Amino acid sequence: MSGASAQFQAKFDVSRETLERLQKLETLLVKWNKAINLVSATTLSEIWSRHFVDSAQIFALASETGRSWADLGSGAGFPGLIIAILAEEKRPNLSVTLVESDHRKAAFLMTAIRELGLSARVEAERIEEMSGLDCDVLSARALAPLPKLLGFSALHLAKGGVALFPKGARWEEEVASARESWSFDLETWSSQTDPNGVILKITGAKRV
Repeated sequence: MSGASAQFQAKFDVSRETLERLQKLETLLVKWNKAINLVSATTLSEIWSRHFVDSAQIFALASETGRSWADLGSGAGFPGLIIAILAEEKRPNLSVTLVESDHRKAAFLMTAIRELGLSARVEAERIEEMSGLDCDVLSARALAPLPKLLGFSALHLAKGGVALFPKGARWEEEVASARESWSFDLETWSSQTDPNGVILKITGAKRV
């Protein structure tokens, strides 16, 4: 076990099988990144701390009562694939959907799901054009400014659902901008990977 994977196990209390899935995902990412730009090449050596931890911290913020989770703009699988891997161990009844309109990235996600033995599914469609997912939890990482994300959540989040959006140092500006056209309840959680970042936990979003 590498130092990075040992730290991950200690932080998130996961099984050896979950760690093995994450190690397989690391191998797949390195392989596929040579053909399509999934993640910045400079972050490949920091996959565990930069991407895996950053994604896993989101999983802990969702209510355990939710039955369905949708990750929008999944790209390389962050946080969607990590959510799906953790759910296999900790919440096996959770349905996970990854939405990615780029067909090459969607092909990577489908391959990873198959090779890792996950029960998640991939929707290779544009977020604004697909039928409503009616999910209990919605996530998106580095996808769009908050006002646009709230528009997506209006399309796909079930009544009473929660949206989880990691944001960087300028998150307060995004929140202020969003409040010009939306009302919502907000909790913020400090990011474990970005000293200036937070995870926004949003409920009750309505256009005003």
